[in-house]
Amino acid sequence: MGNQITTLLPLVVVPAFLARIYYRWQNDFLRKLRGPDSSSFLYGNDIDLICQNEVGDCEFKWAREYGNVWRQHGCLGTDRLVVADPEALRYILHVPGYHFDKRKEVLKFVEMTFGRGLTWATGETHRRQRGVMNPAFSAPQMRTFLPMFQNSASKLVQVLKEEVIAAEPSGQLVVDMIGWLSRTTLDVIGEAGFGFQFGSLDGLENPLRKQNENLFTGTPLRYGFIIRTIWYYILELPSDPLRYLPTPRYRRFRRYSAFMRNFSQGIVERSIIEGDGKDVMSVLLRANASEDPRRTLSDIEMVDQIATLLFAGHDTTAKSLTWYLYEIARNPECQERVRAEIAAIRAKKSGEELSATDLESMAYTLATIKEGLRLHPIVHTLLKEATQDDVIPLSSPIVTKSGEQVSSIPVRKGTLVDLAVGVYNRLPEIWGIDANEFKPERFLDIDKSHRSNVGVFGNLMTFSSGPSGCIGWRFAVLEMQTIIVTLLENFEFSLPPQTEKTRIYRKLAGGLMASVVKGGKGAWMGLVVKSLEE
Repeated sequence: MGNQITTLLPLVVVPAFLARIYYRWQNDFLRKLRGPDSSSFLYGNDIDLICQNEVGDCEFKWAREYGNVWRQHGCLGTDRLVVADPEALRYILHVPGYHFDKRKEVLKFVEMTFGRGLTWATGETHRRQRGVMNPAFSAPQMRTFLPMFQNSASKLVQVLKEEVIAAEPSGQLVVDMIGWLSRTTLDVIGEAGFGFQFGSLDGLENPLRKQNENLFTGTPLRYGFIIRTIWYYILELPSDPLRYLPTPRYRRFRRYSAFMRNFSQGIVERSIIEGDGKDVMSVLLRANASEDPRRTLSDIEMVDQIATLLFAGHDTTAKSLTWYLYEIARNPECQERVRAEIAAIRAKKSGEELSATDLESMAYTLATIKEGLRLHPIVHTLLKEATQDDVIPLSSPIVTKSGEQVSSIPVRKGTLVDLAVGVYNRLPEIWGIDANEFKPERFLDIDKSHRSNVGVFGNLMTFSSGPSGCIGWRFAVLEMQTIIVTLLENFEFSLPPQTEKTRIYRKLAGGLMASVVKGGKGAWMGLVVKSLEE
């Protein structure tokens, strides 16, 4: 009987595969759109993206050639709609009813790694979870965390001066800042998020940091793209075929998931006992006190929010800060202007700590933060799928293969849509002809006629937008402001001599843009750090 099934399976799968591909080709508007030729039937243009020298090289080139919307080939003849057009992005992210939601492969990966928290939720489940969590991320709540941010930032300065820079007789040396910033943001999210002291900057060893180290290192399996395509988009099966692959990468994901469930359960239980904390989890538990199940999180959802918030509030912020310091090191005149602005505000405070209002008043410093986030969005592409037939409007017409101009794109249910965050963030028609340059001044003299009002912060797509926009963007921005101000008051940052061992490249690791050097293992950002006390 088993042999008969093995013999018959290809006779069922292959015709189903061919029929589905033919149906989609015959009925898909995407085939009328221009885009790069497929480099391989097996991998489509995915092989180009995997092999590109730096993140964005291919997408920037394709956007210049085909416009802000193009067709991109996936594995096994499947197609994707890639969108960088401002109006199209606004529509996709803001249209009511979740007409474009997370892709199946994304959902399974997030569930496998972080559980069923907010980044996993879709549709009404996402709306319910977000509604419960919103009070914990309100603007007034975020301001209460400022003293915690300042304490961690001051501790980072102290550690760098005493343990790192003091060890170098010249008072300056190349420091891998990603490691120190990662420790700092872990301590911040531990205390502000869960009332938990990780003690990373104090040198304490904690199992979570070990679990989190290099979680996303390693190149994804190429055949994994093919398996996911067949499984989710051709056969449309619900389970995850990669979950139990015996590879180091997937073993790390499984270990992390199992560890986080136990760790998070302990955090929730402690928060329930203490009850009156000011941290995010305590506020969330109080907001979850409703007896209406439509307005609460289940026990497992509550536990899984911790894994989600720990990663989103720690790793992504550390990487964003790292890229900011990289740009400031490359632009010393901008660095000095930020430092002068900080000094001017300090002079008015008579030794008092800076307030959130003080930080917000630093217009140029905030402009440099926006510019860093614009050039280096940690999530370079958002992967969506149409949940129903729809028509996407465009802000500027595009030209099809036949030469026809179209101002909207009809899509069918199931269409795969890539939101090109990195491309949008560098569109010349939005940001100017110098969009590839680090120029904070563009945020000080904004041409509102070109403003697209897409993102939640600075018109950027870095934090996404709409109902699925990053719930913790205020937390991230205030934390970044605090750490940047504290660091630049105490240190001068510059690039080391540029060699093949120190040149920084943008590479994807687990879907996030990391700074790496050739031949290095994991993320690295070596900067010359000099104490200003010298």
